[in-house]
Amino acid sequence: MTPPRVRRVAVATASGVAVAAGTFLVAGFSPRWVVVAIAQTVLLALPDAVLAAGIQGLGSTGQPLLVAGSAGLAVALFGGLALFALRLGRVADRDRAEIVFLVGALQALAAFLLAVNPAAAVVGGALGAAAVGLAGASATGTGEVSRARRGLLRSAGAAAAAVGLAGAGPFARAIGGGADGRDRAEPGERDPLVERLLDAAAANSFDLAGAEPLVSESFYVVDKNAADPRVDPDSWSLRVTGAVDEEVEVDLDAVESRPAQHRFVTLRCVGDTVNGRKTDTAVWTGIPVADLLEEAGVRPDGCCVMVRAADDYYQAFPLEALTDGLLAYRMNGRPLPRAHGAPARALIPGHWGEINVKWITEIEILEEEATGYWEERGWHGTGPVSTVAKLHHVETADGSVSVGGHAYAGTRGVSAVEVSTDGGDTWNEADLTDRLPGVTPADADPEDPDAVGGEAADAWRGWRYEYEADGEHEVVVRAVEADGTVQPAAERDPFPSGASGYASRTVRP
Repeated sequence: MTPPRVRRVAVATASGVAVAAGTFLVAGFSPRWVVVAIAQTVLLALPDAVLAAGIQGLGSTGQPLLVAGSAGLAVALFGGLALFALRLGRVADRDRAEIVFLVGALQALAAFLLAVNPAAAVVGGALGAAAVGLAGASATGTGEVSRARRGLLRSAGAAAAAVGLAGAGPFARAIGGGADGRDRAEPGERDPLVERLLDAAAANSFDLAGAEPLVSESFYVVDKNAADPRVDPDSWSLRVTGAVDEEVEVDLDAVESRPAQHRFVTLRCVGDTVNGRKTDTAVWTGIPVADLLEEAGVRPDGCCVMVRAADDYYQAFPLEALTDGLLAYRMNGRPLPRAHGAPARALIPGHWGEINVKWITEIEILEEEATGYWEERGWHGTGPVSTVAKLHHVETADGSVSVGGHAYAGTRGVSAVEVSTDGGDTWNEADLTDRLPGVTPADADPEDPDAVGGEAADAWRGWRYEYEADGEHEVVVRAVEADGTVQPAAERDPFPSGASGYASRTVRP
């Protein structure tokens, strides 16, 4: 026979699972789900040094681990509340209905306080109470053994049903690519001009196993959130405020109606290691930020900007960095995905990814310098991105070796990649891909042979090098900027100002 205490814990746990699943059923994978609310609280409570270590050490696995751990905390929290209500009911000799009501009320209140979501709180509390109610007498440890066991099974069934309902709804949308509305990638054909740009990138790319083509197939995602915000494109707007002659506010329709341009732009995260995978490239469509600044009329005393976002992120940097910025609302010919800032984001040429603010809502012109979100946590990623050559492709066959990857130097450009096959004693020049096309007006005629041309100002280049070798050796690579400056060899960790140094691999033919 299962002891009464064990039965009560089992019922309380099932109740906690039902609350976590029930709130997900309403809120989806968003900041208003109680699990995400707990995860965000954990992030805020973490010491800056621990957060920095997590970003560098865990990389893209950090967010799933955080959410999984927070889900466990949520089950423990709501299960604990159910257990408290069961004990209180036993001590006060309350009947089953009163205990069930108390469980639901406590859990609903906790869910509301965590995520300020009335609908999710009501549903979660109701499902948690249902799990306890279906357990019947087993919750209090009285009644016959068979009835207690049936109650436990019903309680577990209620929790399983809540999980199943949640999985059939918002979870399917969450793993399927984002929120509802215009931020979801649209099916069908792309703009012919974008298709032509993508074809040009594909034609220029080297076919290297382990390395992305020139337009990334899997673009990295890094932000401060356990779950990204769902921004309604129909109510979104961007404001230009601060040291301006007249504040400007535009909605998405107004942005999309302005003359736009397509740009190949590479982004690199300040937390990226020398040979990491947090550097990627896409074709972005948007309008120049300079047009909005000109409309607002930046006053002479404006020196800096503070860019704010819908997820309460904020980043400050010098005004001149924004001059050639792009307000992007499409990515590779599709509406901007939720994970990349839908409905609009900033792209700041040649700078670390952290100031390319997603879900942008405000550009404030400042009269004096300020610090941003990550700078307040010890990072210093508001400056130009460091030059890097990445070594992601290594293949050997019958004594022949092929190595390759990408090189990126921000707006300084890459003119060469040099490869050493003896640990850095001697160097040879690798083959480079042609530069990606430059800025292309979105209204250009896709049939015009001159519509696509020029050179991208802020995009990586691919490289490859083939040679013969018959023994184990170390391959080292470095990039050379357009003016002949060689990438620094000095090694530096990503924290606090971005990684530097040469990428290397030991090769065994």
